[in-house]
Amino acid sequence: MLIIRSSLLAEYADISFGLSTKVGNKKKLPYFFNMSKSIGDDEKRVEENRKLFFSKFGLTPENVVIQKQIHSDIINIVEKPEKNLEGDALITNKPNIGLAISTADCNNIYLYDKSKKIISAIHSGWRGTEKKIVAKTLQKLKDEFNVLPNDLKVYVGPAISQENYEVDEEVAAKFDKKYYMQSEENKDKFLLDLKLANYDMLIDFGIPQNNIQLSSICSYNQKELHSYRRDKEKSGRALGIIVMKEL
Repeated sequence: MLIIRSSLLAEYADISFGLSTKVGNKKKLPYFFNMSKSIGDDEKRVEENRKLFFSKFGLTPENVVIQKQIHSDIINIVEKPEKNLEGDALITNKPNIGLAISTADCNNIYLYDKSKKIISAIHSGWRGTEKKIVAKTLQKLKDEFNVLPNDLKVYVGPAISQENYEVDEEVAAKFDKKYYMQSEENKDKFLLDLKLANYDMLIDFGIPQNNIQLSSICSYNQKELHSYRRDKEKSGRALGIIVMKEL
């Protein structure tokens, strides 16, 4: 099984993090090591994949929160492994609850406050980025838990790069011009840099650059990763998991 880790988050013994890839368990075409039940894959196989992946973090499906992501700015604070949640960001200060983000190109961001002992996981596609879900999650962490920027450690996971993320003019116009440029191959399209837009929200909040690890991996280019832009309806989905452990 191939799991992408964060060297920054790995410095802390009381948390565990990893992002699944296409590599793991039985390589069943076309979805490979898929974590989603909503794309047409066999549900029993997905449950088997999840169980195997979660076990790498000392977790079971019963104590992992996988909410229905709806490209929103909804942030859910969880105190137990709840089911049937909808939203795109999760926060908890409880140990042994895995927070999961589903992705196949979208930005996925994971935060840890080493002082307050709080974790958060965020899903941010272009709609979530336009709605500033990262900035709103940071503000909620400050308002609800008195989190300070200097205490946050952040991993911005693999996502589609600007060079491969083509959007139309209507979508591009929703963002500051610093985040997009005209495509050389198709003058009617624009290349959007969502990773930079989300990174800037972290910096604007006051998080030191040294506290942020920004993955340079492009999900579209990396054949071991799920990519909806590349594989369309044949794409599986990854899960990123962050959990606090009781030491």
